[in-house]
Amino acid sequence: MSAQNISSIATVAQHAAGAAPVILHVAETDVDAIVRELFDGSGAVTIRGLFSPEEIAQAREVVMRESESSAPKVTHFQGAAGKAGTINLQRRVWNLLAKGEVFSRMAAHPKVMEVMRAFLGSEFIMGSIAANRILPGGPGQEPHIDYPYWDYHSPLTHPARLNASFPLNAQATIMLDPFTVETGATAYMPGSQHELHYPVESDRFYDRCERMLGKPGDTVLFFGAVWHCAMPNLSQQDRSAILIQYLPKWVKPMENLPAALPAEFIAQASPDIRQLLGLEFPYPEILDSARAGNAEGRMR
Repeated sequence: MSAQNISSIATVAQHAAGAAPVILHVAETDVDAIVRELFDGSGAVTIRGLFSPEEIAQAREVVMRESESSAPKVTHFQGAAGKAGTINLQRRVWNLLAKGEVFSRMAAHPKVMEVMRAFLGSEFIMGSIAANRILPGGPGQEPHIDYPYWDYHSPLTHPARLNASFPLNAQATIMLDPFTVETGATAYMPGSQHELHYPVESDRFYDRCERMLGKPGDTVLFFGAVWHCAMPNLSQQDRSAILIQYLPKWVKPMENLPAALPAEFIAQASPDIRQLLGLEFPYPEILDSARAGNAEGRMR
């Protein structure tokens, strides 16, 4: 590895809160440095070169087709848009694994799997894979943190002393269109993951935030405890992305992914996809009818 590459990797661990995500090429990625950046740095890293232009075009074609032809879908953090009557300019496409093989390749990309195993544990799962398309003139979101933290604006519904000293979420945003200030590139507050807190008006998010800028094919990995939101699309072009949620194996996923998939997909799923779907983690289980014998413990 060249000295220049080593230097660029080192900047990840040293990257101070208050700047846009470090951009690394897939060949330059150092997993330990990325994990440190997600915990201790800005909370986000952009990796370039994970997906080919053909894969991005294929994924975008599905997203555009599905978002044009299907009925409105559930979305989140769009309360203001709902009241303003502009929520139709932001469209979700769910259950992507059933809509094209390219999405399985995206979800289980070897480099993403490597980073997530180091960040969330070797048996991590996927809680959701969806697309978010913001049309020209489309609204932004409220600043927020992601599932399972996403309703931490009601902290009494969560355990006492909940904190971000270990992660319950990681996100991957795969850009299908240019992410610019004009198209509504995701805004985020570098370093906000250091202390778990749902952003409020006094935090002055919009005065202090940075943007996740990039080009089609760029993938941003970030800790879901980072304050962030989609911004309004002020351009004349779409701004679409694939959004993937990863969770520790014991966190209840947001989407019931296995139930939404055809039986044939489940039967043919690769080991990585089976892990992501939670099929290798048996709980919750009806223990009254489970196979007799010792099922857990170091000596099982």
